[in-house]
Order: sequence, then C-alpha cells, then structure tokens
Amino acid sequence: MAQRQMHLLAFLMTGPTCHHHGSWRHPETDVEDLLSPTRYEHIARVLEAGRFDGLFFADILGLYDYYNNSFATMLNCGGQMSLLDPMLLLPIMARVTQHLGLGATISSSFYPPYHLARSLATLDHLSGGRAAWNVVASTAGLEARNFGLDEIPGRVARYERADEVLEACCALWDSWEEGALLLDKAGGRFADPAKVKYANYAGKWIKTRGPLTVPRSPQGRPVIMQAGSSERGRMFGARWGEIIFTLQHRKTDMQVFYEDIKTRMSGFGRPPEDCVILPSIDVVIGETESIAQERAAYVNDLVDPQVGMAQISGHIGVDLSRYAVDQPLADIELEEGSRGSFDVILQGTKSEGLTLGEAAKRFATSELCPQLVGTAEMIADQLTDLFESRACDGFVLTPTVFPGMFEQFCKSVVPLLQRRGVFRREYAGKTLRDNLRQ
Repeated sequence: MAQRQMHLLAFLMTGPTCHHHGSWRHPETDVEDLLSPTRYEHIARVLEAGRFDGLFFADILGLYDYYNNSFATMLNCGGQMSLLDPMLLLPIMARVTQHLGLGATISSSFYPPYHLARSLATLDHLSGGRAAWNVVASTAGLEARNFGLDEIPGRVARYERADEVLEACCALWDSWEEGALLLDKAGGRFADPAKVKYANYAGKWIKTRGPLTVPRSPQGRPVIMQAGSSERGRMFGARWGEIIFTLQHRKTDMQVFYEDIKTRMSGFGRPPEDCVILPSIDVVIGETESIAQERAAYVNDLVDPQVGMAQISGHIGVDLSRYAVDQPLADIELEEGSRGSFDVILQGTKSEGLTLGEAAKRFATSELCPQLVGTAEMIADQLTDLFESRACDGFVLTPTVFPGMFEQFCKSVVPLLQRRGVFRREYAGKTLRDNLRQ
C-alpha cells in the first residue's frame, strides 16, 4: 500500500499582509510590486518548484471599518485587505505553471450562480484542470453594503443560500456532458445538442435556467474549498468540501477537528479520503534554533497592536473599541457578528486567560495559528508528527516574510519531507483533484 502523502497549499492575499501583520514591514518583504503581475508569476513558479498542491487567495470585498467606525487603522497600519481581484490574477499564474492548483475565495452571498459557474469553468479550462473555489458565506455587513444590500442575512439563511448556490452551480457545470464539443469540420458539427441540457434549478433562494455557455471543463467542476468553523459551517464543509482550511491552535485541537469533519462526512455518504483537512501554520526558519528564534522575535515585534484590534473587529463584524483592552476576552458576550470566528479566537486564548488587548496582539501576529520556529529539520519534524498523528492531511502555509519564507521552505524543508517519503517528488496527476487524491 502506498504511503500516505502530505498536501501543501499556500495562503495568499493581494494586499500588504496575509496572516502575519508585521510581515509587510520586514526589510526582506517585497511590497513595491503589490500591483504587478510579475509578483504573482514569481510566487507561482516558486510554489510549483516546491511541488505544492496549490495556492489560494483569500479575499475581502471592502475595507474593514468596524473598529472606531473607520478604515483608518487598517489602511494606516497595513492590515488585511485585497488590492486586486484574484480571479484576474489566476489566469496569469496559470500561464507560467503546469501543475499548481489555483484557487480563489468567492462569496456565495453576492454573486449569482451563473456568473460563478461560468467564471470558474473558464478558469478550469485555461489552467488545464487546476481551478479551486474557496466558498464563503459572507458575514461582513460592509461587504453587503458594497453590493447594494442593507445587511447580511443570519447564519442559517447564509448557509441555506450557499447550499443552493453550490447545487445550482453543479447543475450548470453538468449541463454539458463529456464529449458534447465535437469540432467536426468535415461533418459540419460543432457541438452535439443532445449532450447539452437546461439546468432548470429552482430553490428557495436561487433560480437559474442554463445551460451554461462554457463546455464541460477538465475537472467537470472546480475543487471546492471551505473554511467554516461554526456548527453550520462544519456541516457545509462536510457536505461539499474537498479541501477544508482551518485555524486550529494545538495538536489536540487539530485532532478533534479532523475527527469531527471526517465523521460528519459519512452522514453525507462521503468517504473520508474525499476531503483533505489542512490547518494553517506560520513558519520561521533559521540555520540554528537561536537564529530562528531571533528572526521570529524580530518579525513579531513589527506588529502594531491596534491593527490586531481592527483585524478582530473586521473578522467578527463587531467594533471592539467599545470594550476595555484589559477586559478578559472570555468575558465578552457577542450576539451579533461571526460566532465561528470569535470561537476560534477564544479557543486559541482561553487557556492563557488573555485580555482583549493581549489577544489582539497575538491575533495580529499569526491569527492564532501555530507559529513553527526552528531549523529546517525541526520544522520538518513537527510537520511530520502532526501529519502522522492524524491531526491533518497537510498544511496551509502563510508567509511571515514574502516571498522569502516560501522560497526558504521550498529549498530547505520540502527536500526533507521528500526524503522521509511523506511528500511528493513529482506531481502524479494532471488536475488539482487528481493530485489531492494521491
């Protein structure tokens, strides 16, 4: 029986930071090319050389302005934001790679299924079967208002709509059968109309007629990603997710989450191998452990605590400036906003009894995901242990220094994982879904 293989994804954003909010201030981080296609071409080449399964872009459809009712802190301190539309970058990255999976975060709350299905099928064609869709049910009122809505619906309604959006998209993707496109010049037949049908999807929230104008793509449909942490979000992920991206803080947290999702999948008739579960990690690598610790201390000290407060406010959709910074985080009761995101923050801080201000500083450092610090050998040891302990199926790496962290990881840690037999030396499949099943 073949040895189980680790999967690696890169977490990217088209802004100054990803998870680590001191990253952009580091002297080795490139920021001058944020709006240049060469930035994204370069990182795609680096990740493919490191045999990563793929990358995906997180996305925010507005500037977080919950904290002090203003976006000033986020802009001034270089918080999480999206300066470009990731869907327009992915075809550029596809042109300079052959195997790397390419994912975008797109909200099910604002875009109609026909638009989603058409764009993602197009990307799957242009990339030769490497498209992924990170499905989110948006929680931010500021995003809703940017799309002409007054507010975001409640959690139950958001996920009901998301389920219908996925069902409708699948009906549209299936409206073209395999082999419908004939391209028969001699016979004068471009496509076989008997192999194209209407979708005729109608639900409580969504209607679409179809058929899709885009022929069936190499994967049939993009790989579905998901990152919900709430009870309803986990059920959604268990139904649809082929990749689940999660923020967990310790090995035991990862193992509990892993078992929970795999068990829930069986309720939808899905075998556990149909979904890979990838917790987020930050990595700081040094030639020696002491050098790595010094590097981590340096980049972590670049974090402005105020951006942490603004960032948590944006994530949960609540202005935390109304709470005292010395108030224990566990004492804060939230009725509005994203409960799942707040629960993740609580989980990562409750054992230490952190105050709101302390948690904000910690959150802005790595969004409470584990920060692995050490030599390449030490990092490889920790990743292998987590993987072999069934805490995960692999990892989502977020950069502390960009693009240097990814370059360093691919040159130093990946070869060690390959020698241990837990990570691929070459891509085995033609599509992203093929490689995820290896």
